[in-house]
Amino acid sequence: MIGFFTGVEAFFTGLSRIHRLLPWILAYLLLLPLPFLLKFGISEYYVDLANRACLFILLSVGLNIVKGFCGQVTVGHIGLYAIGAVTSALLAINYQLPFWVSAPIAILITGLAGIIVGLPSVRLEGAYLALATLGLGESVRIMIAVTPAFGSSTGIMMIPEPKIGEFIFNSFESYYYLVMTCAIIGIYLSFAILRSSTGRAFQAIREDAIAASVAGINVPFYKLLAFVISALYAGLAGALFAHMPPGYLHHNNFTIIEMVTLLLMVVLGGIGNIWGGVIGAIVVTVIYDQTKDYYFYQPLIFGIIMVVMVVFMPHGIGGVVKQAMIKRKFIENQEESRGSA
Repeated sequence: MIGFFTGVEAFFTGLSRIHRLLPWILAYLLLLPLPFLLKFGISEYYVDLANRACLFILLSVGLNIVKGFCGQVTVGHIGLYAIGAVTSALLAINYQLPFWVSAPIAILITGLAGIIVGLPSVRLEGAYLALATLGLGESVRIMIAVTPAFGSSTGIMMIPEPKIGEFIFNSFESYYYLVMTCAIIGIYLSFAILRSSTGRAFQAIREDAIAASVAGINVPFYKLLAFVISALYAGLAGALFAHMPPGYLHHNNFTIIEMVTLLLMVVLGGIGNIWGGVIGAIVVTVIYDQTKDYYFYQPLIFGIIMVVMVVFMPHGIGGVVKQAMIKRKFIENQEESRGSA
């Protein structure tokens, strides 16, 4: 399996040398027939599962920016996800705004919430920051649960689907193309951020905030920026989730279980590794689906998986693949040097 991942990554790396967009276009084309393969080859239910995996990919990639790139401990990301979802749903229902208007507004409002979440990161670190963000995430869920305008105990129903002209994204298959496109773009932008000066500043802060400050990096600004970018990803994922068929939201969609699930995706894939986060999102989505009949035991199952991952694969799946690629490249260089000798 590791050999397969290293081979795929080496192949796409070779394509990127021709043109940086070529591997992304190829990946998009390869994913286009997936709903038909799942629907007719297995079951239509798995098309919906693929849609949810794309949403979790957006969430994990966004969380990786603040946690993996910048090294900030946050466990309130699911609260931002809830803000994006509820905001877009209420704008569409109460003001009859189309998805293409309500979603951007929801993303901006979630970005503002990201500023509120990020402000404690300027002065708090480690467990203290984790507790502050956890409190915000739970506060958002409780507010939704007790406020009739936000759905309260009954939830928000009849959320309209996105549409372009006469075409309505009202089926699992049609909605797949919307969420898959957003996931591909989100992954690409994450790589672009990582390779930019902003991404290098994030990584410098992650390694040593004091040294980064001495080097001239505005540490408070970049910490806050990481939270805002991460919030924008969560807002987009939330808006997509709200309008996904059957168009229903409930405060139980944003519990601590969902937050633990999201954290497991990042840890399983490898903190700071973008492709690892994508793989982790897909794997954990499948595990979550297969264990949903044992709802009360899910925290225990996820906890055991996380402990095993930390002990045996501390850098996650992405770290293992990266080490395998380094080893493979080292062996190839050794063979080339022996051949030239």
